[in-house]
Amino acid sequence: MPDFKYEASIINIHSLIAGIDEAGRGPWAGPVVAAAVVFPDLEIPVFLSQALDDSKKLSRHKREELFESLHSCSALIGCGIASVEEIDRLNILQATFLAMRRAVENLPCVPSFALVDGNKVPPLLPCPARAIVKGDALSLSIAAASIIAKVTRDNIMSCLAKDFPYYGWEKNAGYGTKLHQKGLKEHGVCIHHRKSYAPIKAYLK
Repeated sequence: MPDFKYEASIINIHSLIAGIDEAGRGPWAGPVVAAAVVFPDLEIPVFLSQALDDSKKLSRHKREELFESLHSCSALIGCGIASVEEIDRLNILQATFLAMRRAVENLPCVPSFALVDGNKVPPLLPCPARAIVKGDALSLSIAAASIIAKVTRDNIMSCLAKDFPYYGWEKNAGYGTKLHQKGLKEHGVCIHHRKSYAPIKAYLK
């Protein structure tokens, strides 16, 4: 379970530590979304510290509950989005870095340090940072960011599904499920598909 071990080791040097994570690198459609979360003074309600985890390990209902709780507590939250156009133009890694920078920029204040899920630190962050592999299962700040990013992106895909109901995005969030593939075969590629991705290129041919 995640805790504040990483944050606590640097809190005497860096007063505002942001956890950063993303959602949506793998899907065939929709934007990539990143979130940055700061717990000032590492203060967090006990029930949240016991419930937060890597968003992929939690049910959709549990993620949505925690999403609401994070917005109701003293956490500072920023979200950033990179569009399908930016994904196709920059590539998914660079678009993810862009979304992460935007998430930090959208925090109410500039953090003094950031902990980033993964093995790479995005360039041009406004603060020093450290990458932590599987950080969403180790750091409470990153785990919180993973939930904010995932629920935000799921909500975006559910909204897009209302105008493009053929692909099942409200259920698969743009991943290449059988329902999504069926929609592509019957209705083709739409403006929200990532045309630089090999499966979508195949449908364009």
